[in-house]
Amino acid sequence: MTREDRNLNLDLDRRRRLGMVEAVWGADKTVEQILAAAHRLAAAGETLLATRVNETKAKALRQQLPTLCYHPQARCITMGTLPTTPWQRLALLTGGSSDLPVAAEASIALACHGVEAELIADVGVAGLHRLTARLDHLARFPILIVCAGMEGSLATVVAGLLPQPVIAVPVSVGYGVSSGGHVALQGMLASCAPGLCVVNIDNGYGAAMAALRILRMENTEG
Repeated sequence: MTREDRNLNLDLDRRRRLGMVEAVWGADKTVEQILAAAHRLAAAGETLLATRVNETKAKALRQQLPTLCYHPQARCITMGTLPTTPWQRLALLTGGSSDLPVAAEASIALACHGVEAELIADVGVAGLHRLTARLDHLARFPILIVCAGMEGSLATVVAGLLPQPVIAVPVSVGYGVSSGGHVALQGMLASCAPGLCVVNIDNGYGAAMAALRILRMENTEG
């Protein structure tokens, strides 16, 4: 047993307890630590989801464990069989293409739990007609996740026009005073659209898990 194995204390009961697998934060972990987590999860019959893994680290990981699957846009690694038949679908909106990496992280996290996300990109408020043209289609989804940088107003507009739960993800995209997503975060938190839920900056995974909790509750009640 390696030192990484001895120091590893994964939450293998999370699926039973919360209905979700434990995600491994990959940015600040070594290749050896992520490999140890992958082996431990595989031995328990669980899916590996590691977030914030850059391409260099992913290449080193796959050299030692070729069964790992790297999703470059999402900066995520998965291992194990993902559900092939979605039990639910939601919509994932972005203000622009710069928001796609955060949206991709949310999409992969949802896919690990059997939820399909339909991506509706480039519907930012700078061209509001792009959003309003899709309102009838968006109304069909039980939950909307909205990823937006700059001033983050897309989430407010969506939550003001559509009735279902809206989960807002501020993205660290924007000039100068956008301050790495802090303006979008504060704008979303200060939104006048009632009931808008907001997660942390660039936290696509967190938005996905919030949506999963809502979907599971609705499914239980139904």
